[in-house]
Formats: sequence, structure tokens, C-alpha cells
Amino acid sequence: MRPRLGHIQFLNCLPLYYGLVKSDALLDVDLVKAPPRRLAEMLVAGELDAAPIPAIEYARHADDLVLIPDISISSDGEVQSILLLSKLPAETLGGRLVALTDTSRTSQVLARILLAKHWEADAEYVEMPSDLASMMRDADAALLIGDDALRAFYTPTDLLKYDLGTEWKAYTGLPMVYAVWAVRREYAERNAESVTRLDWALNESMRYSAEHADAVAEYAARWEPMPVSFFASYFDALRFRFGDRFREGMARYFSEAHAIGQLQRVPEVRLLERA
Repeated sequence: MRPRLGHIQFLNCLPLYYGLVKSDALLDVDLVKAPPRRLAEMLVAGELDAAPIPAIEYARHADDLVLIPDISISSDGEVQSILLLSKLPAETLGGRLVALTDTSRTSQVLARILLAKHWEADAEYVEMPSDLASMMRDADAALLIGDDALRAFYTPTDLLKYDLGTEWKAYTGLPMVYAVWAVRREYAERNAESVTRLDWALNESMRYSAEHADAVAEYAARWEPMPVSFFASYFDALRFRFGDRFREGMARYFSEAHAIGQLQRVPEVRLLERA
């Protein structure tokens, strides 16, 4: 059987999958598209064999998963697609209601960490669908991620905008890892050859997209109101590798999540063993 590979339907994943399409590597996988939160649920349930999942979901299910070593969705500062939009300065949101998008738990927890520890604001929270107008009717601030956040980042507004990649870097001095590529441990043990091919294909896809960065930006701009230059800047801000500093940033994130009660334990990070 071909591996069942998850695909996040956000533009931040486009460079990772653009190369798969161009290299015909998708012929060797069954691609399943879903939001990050749903992909994590499907992977843990055994409905997928590998998928990009929110980093916090890896932490919560680390005993059942291994990570592809070289790939993540991260930033080392500004990210543009993880935004807190607020009627008030962030440090004054104590006791106020903050609406959290229901599409990714990593960003939810990141917002909670930064409000509690960086801004020292003891806010109240509600989870809502990702609709800024509805969120701001009910709350004083709203967390958006992915394409919705990108559009808000680009669009002028009277709301205060906080880029949570920038704020995490200011708080910790470290990169922030939003999503990781996880494989079910049982699948990896039984299908080593398929996982090796998948690992190779993802890395080749990243190499191809890096060499054709202009084409990736032009492709993204076809269906969005933002210009090609905006996407070129966005993809340049993202980091898709998963080296030592990024793993350090993820470990710090797990520790901070544990400290505010959003993670029961800080897991050991287990990477896919290559032959």
C-alpha cells in the first residue's frame, strides 16, 4: 500500500508540496488534505501514516510517533501567518476575552504562553471558528493562523497586530516550530522502505522549491489579492528545516506549555532513524 500522507491546506505548506507535484513524487502517495488539527486526529487514529501536525500534538502523542528529522514549519522571528489582532494593547488583556481559532492547537497554546508570560496578561479564552468579524464581536482580541492571518496581515485595520513569531523570538531569543512531519511509529517500523522514500521525497521537494522560489510565489499569488512580492517575502520568512536551534526552540515551547498547564509532560523528541 502507498503511504497515506496528510497535507495542510494552508499556503505555508505550499513550498513543501510544490516540489512533490513537479517531481511526480505524489504518484507514490495517497494525499489527504485537512486542517492541521484534523490531520493530527487522523494520524493518531491510524487513518494516516504520516502528516504535518501541530507541534503541540506531537508532544501529546510522542510515544506513538517519530519525526522526519529535517523538515518543519518554523520561523526565526516574523512569521506573518500567526497573528493576534486586538482592540487593546496585549499587556492590558488581563481579564478580557480572547478568541482562539479552532484550526491549530500549537498556535492556541503559543498565544496563551505569550499572554501569560511575555505580556503578563491573565486573559480569558474561547475557541471559535476562524472568522475575524464574529470573533471580534464577542472578544477583545482574536488569534488567526494560516491564510486568514496572511490576509489580515496584508489588510489595513484599526486593530493592533501582533506577529506571534516576532513576539516569541523577543520573549525567548529562539525560533518557533509550528508544525512537524510525524510518522506513526508502528508504520515506520513495519514499512521502513516506504518511509525512507517518503523522507527522501519531502527533502527533494524542499530542494526543488528553494531553487524555484519565484515560481512558488507566483503560483501562490494566482488566487489571492496579495502580489507576488508579498508571497516572496512570506516564504522567505518561513523556515522549513529542523536543525538544532529549531529543536531547542521547540523544547522551550514544550516547557512553557507545561508550565502553564497546557501539556501534561515534556516529551522526549524521537527522530526517524535513517539507514
